[in-house]
Amino acid sequence: MVKLAAKCILAGDPAVGKTALAQIFRSDGAHFQKNYTLTAGVDLVVKTVPVPDTADSVELFIFDSAGKELFSEMLDKLAREWESPNVLCLVYDVTSEQSFSNCGKWLEKARAQIPGASLPGVLVGNKTDLASRRAVDPAQARSWALDQGLECFETSVKEMENYEAPFRYLATQFLHLYREKVELFRGLV
Repeated sequence: MVKLAAKCILAGDPAVGKTALAQIFRSDGAHFQKNYTLTAGVDLVVKTVPVPDTADSVELFIFDSAGKELFSEMLDKLAREWESPNVLCLVYDVTSEQSFSNCGKWLEKARAQIPGASLPGVLVGNKTDLASRRAVDPAQARSWALDQGLECFETSVKEMENYEAPFRYLATQFLHLYREKVELFRGLV
């Protein structure tokens, strides 16, 4: 049984639901807050995620970063102080084409922290409960995510739908990378 720790950066524009996603995940869907204040800086959410089909788990340290450009340098500072992130969760609002377009900027900023290394990640389209206001086509989002080497998910935190899947995927990917590195080191000995 292995228990690992991974640093996860949660990034995206303001008001896309990053904090709601992190909070509902931490509480196992126990409650959805109707009102959130915009994150100023970085909040930390910690949760142990059992990896399916194994006896292993990954403790995710989820750094919920503010989405305002004013605070985007927090990602830079965070990465320097806590070393490089291990996994990335990009979040956009399915009713906002701009929040989806800006994911490229957030991805570039996160990848700049670990040049030359692999950064497993997910793209999460939130607020699917607002289907009548949808502005981002799911196929377009999936295509972009795959082109960037990311897995794509959609969720409705408000309806508590699919909020665990992105984090379970990240934990599984992190464990997979860990095992690959262990095998690489064993091959060197």
